[in-house]
Amino acid sequence: MQTVKMYTTQVCPYCVRAKALLKQRGVEQIVEVRVDLNPVERDAMVALTGRRTVPQIFIGDTHIGGCDDLISLDQRGGLQALLQAA
Repeated sequence: MQTVKMYTTQVCPYCVRAKALLKQRGVEQIVEVRVDLNPVERDAMVALTGRRTVPQIFIGDTHIGGCDDLISLDQRGGLQALLQAA
Protein backbone atom coordinates (compact mmCIF):
# COMPACT_ATOMS: atom_id res chain seq x y z
CA MET A 1 0.00 0.00 0.00
CA GLN A 2 1.20 3.50 -0.86
CA THR A 3 2.30 5.88 1.87
CA VAL A 4 -0.36 8.46 2.70
CA LYS A 5 0.77 11.88 3.91
CA MET A 6 -1.69 14.51 5.04
CA TYR A 7 -1.13 18.11 6.06
CA THR A 8 -3.66 18.90 8.81
CA THR A 9 -4.66 21.09 11.73
CA GLN A 10 -6.19 20.00 15.01
CA VAL A 11 -9.65 21.50 14.54
CA CYS A 12 -10.31 20.71 10.89
CA PRO A 13 -13.52 18.74 10.23
CA TYR A 14 -12.42 18.07 6.64
CA CYS A 15 -9.20 16.49 7.95
CA VAL A 16 -11.24 14.22 10.21
CA ARG A 17 -13.51 13.24 7.32
CA ALA A 18 -10.60 12.53 4.98
CA LYS A 19 -8.83 10.39 7.59
CA ALA A 20 -12.04 8.44 8.20
CA LEU A 21 -12.48 7.71 4.47
CA LEU A 22 -8.88 6.59 4.12
CA LYS A 23 -9.23 4.26 7.10
CA GLN A 24 -12.44 2.82 5.58
CA ARG A 25 -10.41 2.05 2.45
CA GLY A 26 -7.80 0.13 4.43
CA VAL A 27 -5.17 2.75 5.18
CA GLU A 28 -3.70 1.81 8.52
CA GLN A 29 -1.15 4.60 8.88
CA ILE A 30 -1.29 8.22 7.81
CA VAL A 31 1.78 10.41 8.09
CA GLU A 32 0.18 13.51 9.57
CA VAL A 33 1.93 16.87 9.37
CA ARG A 34 0.33 19.41 11.69
CA VAL A 35 0.72 22.82 10.08
CA ASP A 36 -0.93 24.58 13.04
CA LEU A 37 1.96 23.53 15.26
CA ASN A 38 4.76 24.37 12.85
CA PRO A 39 4.48 27.36 10.47
CA VAL A 40 7.50 26.12 8.51
CA GLU A 41 5.49 23.03 7.55
CA ARG A 42 2.64 25.24 6.30
CA ASP A 43 5.13 27.09 4.11
CA ALA A 44 6.41 23.76 2.78
CA MET A 45 2.82 22.64 2.09
CA VAL A 46 2.07 25.84 0.16
CA ALA A 47 5.30 25.47 -1.82
CA LEU A 48 4.39 21.87 -2.75
CA THR A 49 0.71 22.34 -3.51
CA GLY A 50 0.09 26.02 -4.16
CA ARG A 51 -2.76 25.77 -1.63
CA ARG A 52 -3.12 27.12 1.90
CA THR A 53 -6.11 25.06 3.04
CA VAL A 54 -6.05 21.74 4.87
CA PRO A 55 -6.13 18.90 4.43
CA GLN A 56 -3.65 18.49 1.61
CA ILE A 57 -3.32 14.81 0.86
CA PHE A 58 -0.55 12.90 -0.88
CA ILE A 59 -0.73 9.23 -1.83
CA GLY A 60 2.78 8.18 -2.67
CA ASP A 61 4.13 11.06 -4.75
CA THR A 62 0.69 12.01 -6.10
CA HIS A 63 -0.95 15.16 -4.72
CA ILE A 64 -4.65 14.38 -4.37
CA GLY A 65 -5.74 17.76 -3.06
CA GLY A 66 -8.21 18.31 -0.25
CA CYS A 67 -11.06 16.34 1.26
CA ASP A 68 -13.48 17.03 -1.61
CA ASP A 69 -10.83 15.90 -4.11
CA LEU A 70 -10.29 12.68 -2.13
CA ILE A 71 -14.03 11.95 -2.00
CA SER A 72 -14.36 12.62 -5.74
CA LEU A 73 -11.44 10.30 -6.50
CA ASP A 74 -13.07 7.59 -4.38
CA GLN A 75 -16.45 8.02 -6.07
CA ARG A 76 -14.81 7.66 -9.48
CA GLY A 77 -13.20 4.41 -8.32
CA GLY A 78 -9.63 5.70 -8.47
CA LEU A 79 -8.74 5.78 -4.77
CA GLN A 80 -8.27 2.03 -4.24
CA ALA A 81 -6.19 1.69 -7.39
CA LEU A 82 -3.93 4.56 -6.34
CA LEU A 83 -3.54 3.18 -2.83
CA GLN A 84 -2.58 -0.23 -4.21
CA ALA A 85 -0.21 1.04 -6.91
CA ALA A 86 3.39 -0.13 -6.55
